[in-house]
Amino acid sequence: MSNHTTIITFILWGFSSFPDLQVLLFVLIFFSHLTIIAANVSIMVAIKLSHNLHTPMYFFLCGLSFSETCTTMVIIPRMLVDLLSESKTISLPECATQMFFFFGLGGNNCFTMAAMSYDRYTAIHNPLHYAVRMTPKICAQLMLASWMVGFLISLSIVNIVFNLHFCGSKTIQHFFCDFLPVVSLACNYTSYHEMAIFLLSAFVLVGSFVLIMISYVFIGSVIMKMPSAKGRYKAFSTCSSHLTVVSIHYGFAGFVYLRPKNSDSFGEDMLMAVTYTVLTPLLNPIVYSLRNKEMQTALRKVISNTNRIMPHRINKRTENM
Repeated sequence: MSNHTTIITFILWGFSSFPDLQVLLFVLIFFSHLTIIAANVSIMVAIKLSHNLHTPMYFFLCGLSFSETCTTMVIIPRMLVDLLSESKTISLPECATQMFFFFGLGGNNCFTMAAMSYDRYTAIHNPLHYAVRMTPKICAQLMLASWMVGFLISLSIVNIVFNLHFCGSKTIQHFFCDFLPVVSLACNYTSYHEMAIFLLSAFVLVGSFVLIMISYVFIGSVIMKMPSAKGRYKAFSTCSSHLTVVSIHYGFAGFVYLRPKNSDSFGEDMLMAVTYTVLTPLLNPIVYSLRNKEMQTALRKVISNTNRIMPHRINKRTENM
């Protein structure tokens, strides 16, 4: 190791292998990013302004929308800059910061979805005591716990990764500082480090997924005992959006972080990373909007109010001029 220079900057290789596609990718990802922000902000505003949406389910949905918006802000702006830039260097502290926030927010998303499944179980299993068991204080505590656990796990992963010695190649085969391409550049990465990171990742992904599945096993048992088909359909419809989002989120994340790895898999991982950094945050608000009549009504009100306010402000500015 003494014959190598310690690395203090990395190069995010990203999509450099496809120079002819970089402008097209920039346009697609840029407009996807604008759509993600607009859709998630619309959901948060609709929940804030609609009093009938001031319930635990929409409180968690608002938190999930905010967290996913922050997740995309950690990754996509840097990706867009690199698509049009000759220099794709990123310093070691910047890389560590990006990794910390990405995994912290990702862990928060997982445990927020677990909290949402518990909320659905409580609403279906014991609706008469729902208001007592899911008070604003309890919801806030569950949300705070999701943030704390997510960022504590992220801090542990970042601490392991950036206490390694980096030497030799400094090219990260990815468009952001994901831990697998980063640790592949370390000189002293051992099976101990690999196991520790795998267990931390599994705790977030598998642990939160198990909590979700436990809730849905109990939800399923309650629904099957309902006497009327209409009641069963109504109960299941309140969970369908959440189940769809869970399937998308854990399907992509599990494929990337829990399957066996080798250096040849980085290309596949990068393509899959596009799905959970761009596609998943884009699909989630669409799923919740299209499959939820209350949300559709609230969004229509927000849009109609915006359409009324904007011409009024434009006319007022014209008069002042």
